[in-house]
Amino acid sequence: MARRRKKRGGLLVVSGFSGVGKGTVIKKLMSEHPEYAFSVSATTRAPRPGEVDGKDYFFVAPETFDQWVEEERFLEYARFFNRSYGTLKDHVEELRNAGNTVILDIEVEGAMNVCRLCPDAVSVYIIPPDAKELVRRITGRGTETEEQITNRMIKAVREADIVDRYGYVVVNDDVDATAAEIHALAQGKGGARVPREEALKLTKAVQAELTEILKDRGNRDIIPV
Repeated sequence: MARRRKKRGGLLVVSGFSGVGKGTVIKKLMSEHPEYAFSVSATTRAPRPGEVDGKDYFFVAPETFDQWVEEERFLEYARFFNRSYGTLKDHVEELRNAGNTVILDIEVEGAMNVCRLCPDAVSVYIIPPDAKELVRRITGRGTETEEQITNRMIKAVREADIVDRYGYVVVNDDVDATAAEIHALAQGKGGARVPREEALKLTKAVQAELTEILKDRGNRDIIPV
C-alpha cells in the first residue's frame, strides 16, 4: 500500500513591538506544540561563541549572500549596520513539506513581503496591554543604554501605523494565553481574544502614550510616520 503523503505545513509570520515578549511567546508555543519549526535565517555576521551553523543561523560570506539575493533565493531579507539577514525559500519549503508549521519571527517590511509571496501565511502582530508595560519590559532588561531604549520606543511609535496590515493583532497580557491564542489562529480554529477594532484602538493608544513618554524624555521632535 502506498505511503500517505504528509500534509503540507502552514506558515506563521510573527512580528511585534520591541520588548513585547514575542520571543517568550514563540518559545512557549513551540514547547507546547512539536509540529512547529522555527525558520533559521541566513546571515553575514560572524558566529558568536556557542552558536552552531544551521541551527542558530546559516552563516555565509557577504558575497554569497549577495549572490543569493540576485538568484532570488530569499523570501525576505534586510541589511542592518553592514550585516545582512534573510529567510531562505528552500529552507522554509523543506520544513513545510515535512509537515511543520514554520514560524518566521521577522520585522514588518519582511513580513509584508512574505505575505505577498505566500498568500496562505497567517500574519500576527503582538502588542502590549499598554505603553507603560512595554516601557517596563524594555527597561527591565537592564542590558541596554538609554539611547538603545529610546530607539526601541521610537521604532514602536512608527510601527504602530503598520499594524493594521497584519491579519491578526494579539494583545500579550499573559504568555500562556497569548501562545494558545496564536496557535488557534495558526490552525484556523479560533479568533483573537481581543476584537480587531479594539486591538487597533489599543495600538493607537499605545502609540500616543509612547509619544508622550518620549517627549517627557526630551525627544520632542518624535512624530509618527
